[in-house]
Amino acid sequence: MAEGYERDRTGRSRMLPPLSLYIHFPWCVAKCPYCDFNSHSLRGEMPADEYIDALVAEVSATAQQISGRTIQSIFFGGGTPSLFSPQHYVRLFEAIHEHFAIDAAAEITMEANPGAIEHGSFVAYRQAGINRLSLGVQSFSDTHLKSLGRIHDAAAARSAFQSARDAGFDNINLDLMYALPKQSVSEALDDLDAAMSLQPEHLSFYHLTLEPNTVFYAQPPPLPDSDMAWDMQIQGAAFLQGKDYANYEVSAWSLPDRSCKHNLNYWQFGDYLGLGAGAHGKLTMSDGGVVREQRAAHPRDYLRLAQQGDAVSKRHTVTTDDLSFEFMLNNLRLSAGFNLAEFTRLTGLGGEVVLPSLMAAQKRGLLQDLGEGGWRPTPRGWQFLNDLQALFLP
Repeated sequence: MAEGYERDRTGRSRMLPPLSLYIHFPWCVAKCPYCDFNSHSLRGEMPADEYIDALVAEVSATAQQISGRTIQSIFFGGGTPSLFSPQHYVRLFEAIHEHFAIDAAAEITMEANPGAIEHGSFVAYRQAGINRLSLGVQSFSDTHLKSLGRIHDAAAARSAFQSARDAGFDNINLDLMYALPKQSVSEALDDLDAAMSLQPEHLSFYHLTLEPNTVFYAQPPPLPDSDMAWDMQIQGAAFLQGKDYANYEVSAWSLPDRSCKHNLNYWQFGDYLGLGAGAHGKLTMSDGGVVREQRAAHPRDYLRLAQQGDAVSKRHTVTTDDLSFEFMLNNLRLSAGFNLAEFTRLTGLGGEVVLPSLMAAQKRGLLQDLGEGGWRPTPRGWQFLNDLQALFLP
């Protein structure tokens, strides 16, 4: 059978989705009060060498799992991946290229915090193989950065961006949040203006939310009300459109041809292998079934299990009822929408299983029928995205 094809449960040949690789680095200098990611504040010395050993062991152990498939993008996320040295990445890349097939044009992203990187290292990170950066700026206001518990200031953010440019990075994302504690609409727009002055290729502009198991959730700060947050979103969108940035995903903006390939693969229901403490993965199996995995979340447990040969703590096959919901949960975040032919190709399900929900969403003004099997969210659908996605629940 040709590379990239498997047989589904009915025995029909079906092309596998594109494949990405995600690697998680779980440590931060300090845990931000709004963060619900699997990240741990440094207490003492970080076991960096031991963690890279564990990742290398996982790369070797999972090679057979994705044999014959080519990885189109790699994302080093966290936590703070830039706490690890370029030399650590050189060793990790050696293992990745030894055991995995990597597309020659693969997008390879590293998240970096302006307050947790030696600027001279940008050149070395690029030489190691990283070709895209995502800088966690969050705001260009020192007041708001302090309220968010960030360890950098606005000057450090600008300096980090310039150092990355000087090192040759021509594909940089900036993370910005809005609806921050005591933030006004004009201050949110000031952050966007500051970001645009740097001319990044990509911008993530997203609403601060209070997530369970965070300091902000237990002790809520004074946040803008929903009307003010909506004004920030609408006026911010108009501002970015005026700068020729396209809103291709709910919270993602990019210049032409600079959308994030890795995140697009998530949203288009592609496959991804997740390695590292707490990493999630989604893989399509030879029988057409979709399996989700999660690695052990605590670094101590992950280090032990990875060296034993299997760090997976949870694994389950997605049920047929859940497949259509998971597809819609992701694809409905995209402005371009989706085609029912893609739905069938990636889930193995016929379009008739979601047709009642599509019609209900269209009747409510949340989805637009593009013809020839194409559907996309309306502006109202994006505004009430949770309601739209809920229509596809089993």
